[in-house]
Amino acid sequence: MTTTINSIAASAHQTGATAHSDHDAALRFITCGSVDDGKSTLIGRLLVDSKAVLQDHLAGITKSGETDLALLTDGLSAEREQGITIDVAYRYFATEARKFIIGDAPGHEQYTRNMVTAASQADAAVVLVDATKLDWKNPQLDLLPQTRRHSLLVHLLRVHSLVFAVNKLDAVQDPALAFTHIRQQLAAFAQAAGITVEATIPVSALKGWNVVESSPSGWAGYTGPSLLQVLEKLPNTPADVALPLAFPVQWVEKFSSSADTSQGRRVFWGRVAAGTARVGDAVQIQPSGQQAVIAQVINHARVPGSVSANLSAGITLDREVDVSRGDWIVAAPQVVTAAEDDFDTPAPQSPWPGVRELSTTVAWMDDEPLVAGRVYWALHGHRWAKAKVRRVVHRLNIHTLAEEDAAQLEPNAIGHVELLLQEPIPAAPFERARVLGSLILVDTASHKTAGAVLVR
Repeated sequence: MTTTINSIAASAHQTGATAHSDHDAALRFITCGSVDDGKSTLIGRLLVDSKAVLQDHLAGITKSGETDLALLTDGLSAEREQGITIDVAYRYFATEARKFIIGDAPGHEQYTRNMVTAASQADAAVVLVDATKLDWKNPQLDLLPQTRRHSLLVHLLRVHSLVFAVNKLDAVQDPALAFTHIRQQLAAFAQAAGITVEATIPVSALKGWNVVESSPSGWAGYTGPSLLQVLEKLPNTPADVALPLAFPVQWVEKFSSSADTSQGRRVFWGRVAAGTARVGDAVQIQPSGQQAVIAQVINHARVPGSVSANLSAGITLDREVDVSRGDWIVAAPQVVTAAEDDFDTPAPQSPWPGVRELSTTVAWMDDEPLVAGRVYWALHGHRWAKAKVRRVVHRLNIHTLAEEDAAQLEPNAIGHVELLLQEPIPAAPFERARVLGSLILVDTASHKTAGAVLVR
């Protein structure tokens, strides 16, 4: 069912790279914002000025002495013909201080699902703001809807760092005044939405000002670091290591007889969603509820040892239990210590109990509205389950940030929705556990990804 599904649900939410204090892991970041804000041009400038583009490639995008930097990322023929970004284009480059993987996300509303796919795997987001599209002389100027929508989606998807880049200031009469007014409105919007902003930087992607090198003259009244210098210092998304074990089974290796660590039993492969898989830990299989003990843990190279969140692992249990693709191996229920005056023995409680009723935030991406009563396929980890829309509670007004009563969610809307699942899943609030707290909804007839779901 398309790579979009796999990107959001299977590898989404986590990039596979753990946080490193010395920034030795590649930083995955996306550029987003409204149409024609200069996202592709900005990435082209980063690649060219960091000397990550070969001369023959550069010559291929140069015509009549003019270099079209956007063509470095717009690879589809439709993108080149229309001059827009449709799919997410990924590029790799490195500086002496850091390695980077860039995702160029589309700005059109109809391609919001592609932007969500890119954001779900990102450590950081650069939201571009086109100064020429705003009433920059007005201190109370209105931001573009896509600037607000993409910033909110980045925030909802828990992208660790957000940077605003105010572009095309070289095309306005008073860059310093324009940057001051735009920065004030961006700050007011971010504060109202509860968004933490790492930096707001004036840039000219076309001319390269404040992109790789800082503008030496304090252009636009700004004397801070360049965009690249800010990106080099941003942290990777921290893994959910401190939580109890949660492991979605992606593939079952049947009774491996190779003289390795499988001990003649099946090996369950997947990526650890939360916590750490260790030998000797008691676990529970969901949804069956069977319990076992971890007998062996191997990493992606089949080397024995503990494996933590965000990394791939193979788990062997001490006995044969019924486990299939889509099941979860989670920490076994634990007895919660009772009060001294409580003489009743408390029942063990699972750290990741199965639930059927979910209160969620949904970013709706289908062409048809989301209405109560509709049934979709829900993908959680690697498990498919039918999900019925019980109620649309609120719709988020991206202009006022108010939650408004609504009977449905239109395409590209964000809202509060109650879901009822056909079978229980070990879901948790997204703010606590990224993988356990995220699902996607898929249309049962067209098999298109219809919505990104975050558990509230």
